[in-house]
Amino acid sequence: MASLTEKELIALEDQLNAEQLMVKKFRNYASSAQDAQIKTTCEQLANRHKQHYDTLMGYLY
Repeated sequence: MASLTEKELIALEDQLNAEQLMVKKFRNYASSAQDAQIKTTCEQLANRHKQHYDTLMGYLY
């Protein structure tokens, strides 16, 4: 795999931080939701953003 430039690493770091924040937010929303459907949707969205995070982390290895 080709080495990433400094600019690419900064962009990747920014995106990783954004995905991590979305995971935290949706997990928080899910834990405070009263409606089961909203809770499920928030959990699914948290999982999707976690997958995005994991995929991006793969570019660092």
